[in-house]
Amino acid sequence: MDTFGMNMKNAFWASSVCIERSGSQDMKYVIVTGMSGAGRTSALKILEDGGFYSIDNLPLSMVSEFIARTMKPGFGWDSVAIGVDPRNDFSLISDLKAWMDDWQVDYKMLFLDAGDECLLRRYKETRRAHPLAPTGRLEEGIRKEREILEPIRSCSDYIIDTTNLLIRDLREELGRIFLEGEGFENLIVTIMSFGFKHGVPADLDLLFDVRFLPNPYYVPELRNHTGNDEEVRNFVMNSEISEMFLIKLVDLVTFLIPQYIREGKNQLVIGIGCTGGQHRSVTVANELYDHIGQGKYGVKLIHRDIR
Repeated sequence: MDTFGMNMKNAFWASSVCIERSGSQDMKYVIVTGMSGAGRTSALKILEDGGFYSIDNLPLSMVSEFIARTMKPGFGWDSVAIGVDPRNDFSLISDLKAWMDDWQVDYKMLFLDAGDECLLRRYKETRRAHPLAPTGRLEEGIRKEREILEPIRSCSDYIIDTTNLLIRDLREELGRIFLEGEGFENLIVTIMSFGFKHGVPADLDLLFDVRFLPNPYYVPELRNHTGNDEEVRNFVMNSEISEMFLIKLVDLVTFLIPQYIREGKNQLVIGIGCTGGQHRSVTVANELYDHIGQGKYGVKLIHRDIR
């Protein structure tokens, strides 16, 4: 680090230990950071809609002064969300959690992540250059940023992978964590039904082939319905094999999820496949969702091939 950078770190550290703590002791802070393109700005808007005072792109060298101001009487909010842009003050980012601990405030660190292919697609759709590769390849910029941010990611309280999330999904997860106060285990489970004849999804972690179950396609009055319809669901599940398979599937998945959480995995995609992705896979995906959707982790349901 050059002399200017070292002086900045020293000044920042010195200011952080002198914060005026005369304000409310009930103030809550959320530090929102993560990979560029993973949804930091969207997360801040969602928190703002939920009653947080939100500020984005605040340089790390100014966070100390900002927190001191929010702790003074009369600030007007008891929840603050601070967006830390990883493009600002890379030399300070790895020390952010240590400084927050020193401030002795109630805070949580939220890290937004996404897969490299997803980030590439988002950058290409917006035709923006990556901040760490303004004239170079996007892949290189993403690689550099991921390497730099790994220290802060590894110690974050919450990690949300937005690869397969829509805005409404992200809103639901943030609401559960920060607005409703429910538990969260840094894991989002996606249950996806699909048809093998349309191709196997590339991002599956677990795949279950349910083509051995009773097939409603060969029942004329059920052919044009889907597993979302009660009559199809009843046809598929009204067999001893179907019931036994579901019991074993739920048991396996509920056993595996805590193991994945323990290993630090934050995105789990479970594929349920049948021939066309209309009947059996949809039915089983719905059943699995109903059985595991009440855990301390986010669960979303996708029926890829329902027309």
